[in-house]
Amino acid sequence: MADQSLPKARTPAAPGLPDAEDTTAPAGVSRRRLLTTAGATGLVLGAAGGAVGYAAAPSGATPLASLGEERVPFHVKHQPGITTPAQARGHLVAFDLTAGAGRKEAAALLRRWSDTARRLMAGEPAASGDTDVARDAGPSSLTVTFGFGNSFFARTGLEKQRPVSLDPLPDFSSDRLDKNRSNGDLWVQIGANDALVAFHALRALQKDAGSAARVRWQMNGFNRSPGATAHPMTVRNLMGQVDGTRNPKPTESDFDRRIWVPESGGSDPAWMANGSYVVVRRIRMLLDDWEELSAREQEAVIGRRKSDGAPLSALSGGGETTEMDLEKTDADGNLLVPINAHARITRPDQNGGAAMLRRPFSYHDGFDADGVPDAGLLFICWQADPLRGFVPVQRKLDRGDALSAFVRHEASGLFAVPGGAAEGEYVGQRLLEG
Repeated sequence: MADQSLPKARTPAAPGLPDAEDTTAPAGVSRRRLLTTAGATGLVLGAAGGAVGYAAAPSGATPLASLGEERVPFHVKHQPGITTPAQARGHLVAFDLTAGAGRKEAAALLRRWSDTARRLMAGEPAASGDTDVARDAGPSSLTVTFGFGNSFFARTGLEKQRPVSLDPLPDFSSDRLDKNRSNGDLWVQIGANDALVAFHALRALQKDAGSAARVRWQMNGFNRSPGATAHPMTVRNLMGQVDGTRNPKPTESDFDRRIWVPESGGSDPAWMANGSYVVVRRIRMLLDDWEELSAREQEAVIGRRKSDGAPLSALSGGGETTEMDLEKTDADGNLLVPINAHARITRPDQNGGAAMLRRPFSYHDGFDADGVPDAGLLFICWQADPLRGFVPVQRKLDRGDALSAFVRHEASGLFAVPGGAAEGEYVGQRLLEG
């Protein structure tokens, strides 16, 4: 869980409500109905002199009724769901092509999937057999992202087009990987700010797979919903820690070089232009052990304050974005940010500049027979080359990260995610028809 954050979502206005200055109920609308509507949208109503007044939602909060309006375009330079602000609900699914299915069937499948994704992301029903699960909902920031695993290329006779960057990841000492929940020919990431909208997309894409592909594994995740706090901040994980502070940002000058495959001049095949490589890991958090630590001990493991994410080197004042001073010591000469603190080890300047764009979801899959929670992080990180992004950082973590005692890597996958589809194209068309 590298110490890296995503850009925050914009805050749209709530639809279907009177302006804040309007202190009278619209004709034909009862006061009771206004109260009900306001409660559903997160606004506060108050009566003064017989009139109904509207108080705006707290600054930075997203009125709940506006969540469904948010639409992410499908036809973009880079596939959606990578730099899109973190969504409240996510599904990760890997598929394997069925026996006898090859390049032709894969191309037809990606064409169907792309059409369905485009429709659903626009708030429209699927082309056929729509389940109506999201019939009364808007797009809700739905995104669908597609990728190809190492095994896909042999299955489709496209070995010569397989990128070198898709070579299998090395083994790590923290790995306890379940092969049945790792890798896959095809990978799909679904994100949305509404659970039913996300499930609707999941079901539609599974149905679209038909006889061409079968589900290999599926994982479900969540984040805090937009508008759940009046103080927007980097997301918290299930350990209660602010998670993702030092994420590279699209506004930074070297962001494109670190995250996107270049359009030309690189070692990747042409079909990967404007794409990225994603590492997906199911990381179980040993929450019972973690919660036995005091808050101060937990902060020492991470290297940041639990309350606001500020580095431990910021003794007074400062906040999440305050620069971490790795050399600062206390009165006894002890480093304020311990030598094995997670935030220290994952810094790009401690890993030869290696950086990843982290966009995870938390997960909770119930409890085992001993009542231990099966919960943690669906770690998702993006980079132009995993050998210069994820791999060096994970190797460094393997050699002495204090957090390693409280997490277990249980599943893993690496996928090539091509650039976005232009109008009239489907995702992966340059690979499958090139």
